[in-house]
Amino acid sequence: MATSRAISLSHPLLLSCPARLSQTHLPRTSTRLISVYGYEQAKALTFPDYGEPKDVLRLHSHSISTPHSNLLTLKFLASPINPADINQIQGVYPSKPTFTTTLGSAEPLAIGGNEGVAEVIALGSGVKGLKKCDWVIQRAPGFGTWRTHAQTTEEGLLRIEDKSGLSAVQVGTVSVNPCTAYRMLVDFVKLKPGDWFIQNGANSGVGRAAIQLAKLWGYKSINIVRKREEGMDALRSDLEGLGADVVVTDEEVMERGFSDKIKEITNGGRDEVKLGLNCVGGKLVNAMAKVLSPHAHMVTYGAMSKQPVTLPTPLLIFKNISFDGFWVSKWSDRNPDEKK
Repeated sequence: MATSRAISLSHPLLLSCPARLSQTHLPRTSTRLISVYGYEQAKALTFPDYGEPKDVLRLHSHSISTPHSNLLTLKFLASPINPADINQIQGVYPSKPTFTTTLGSAEPLAIGGNEGVAEVIALGSGVKGLKKCDWVIQRAPGFGTWRTHAQTTEEGLLRIEDKSGLSAVQVGTVSVNPCTAYRMLVDFVKLKPGDWFIQNGANSGVGRAAIQLAKLWGYKSINIVRKREEGMDALRSDLEGLGADVVVTDEEVMERGFSDKIKEITNGGRDEVKLGLNCVGGKLVNAMAKVLSPHAHMVTYGAMSKQPVTLPTPLLIFKNISFDGFWVSKWSDRNPDEKK
């Protein structure tokens, strides 16, 4: 799932990321090696090996020299914590980070984070496409965004053409969750205004983006969230405020008669539910698939429950339901120019 927490990297301790990962264990600080030519003092949340974040993350201090030639220096403004970032630190994510000693450490370190927005604060004479004060995001994951500063070349960056009216949090969280929602709503089924889709994880970053895009394009959404003892009414109102048409709990979906409720909501079943978006897995997906219309697609982009998706044979044979997977990193690799 693509739930994310935006963090601002202007704080001298790289935000509250360490405290959120562990309330009792602060990240160890590795040896600080500063070049005599360095001038920009930087900090990064790093890890020397895979493991649980509370065990392996450490705050590393280093220095960055004045950029020359085609190099530029970035100051990070905000970066999110996505589930994929945690999985990457644990070593269970397909995309692997780069372990390097370029930060001046005695041992190779990787920097956490795959998404964020940074401001250009200095640049060498060979940089032509960017200028000071420009905001940029990364073209591809794996950059290591949980840091205050970085030095790189412009080839791996995308300039934000017009940042007026945008916050750093909005820009810093645009390349993973909203892009995932956009591509899934566009690439698998040709939806038209009035068509329905159903999604679990509706309170996630992807889910919220999907709700807002659907509202903009005239699609209707059935949104599933986990049952909670407190705050359910507030959450329902929150999602409805974003444009959600229907908000139900996972328990309601598993109840007998849920298909009848959806039939009633969708004009007696005459309005088609053409698309399902799944980031949870398990038996919930079967219940979602049963309310899909013939020839619909169920797209899986996460597995937060760590339970498999079991394909119901009758839905494959008699309704021709398609089950698809989506990973935005793979899409970005195949479509590098479209990310703009």
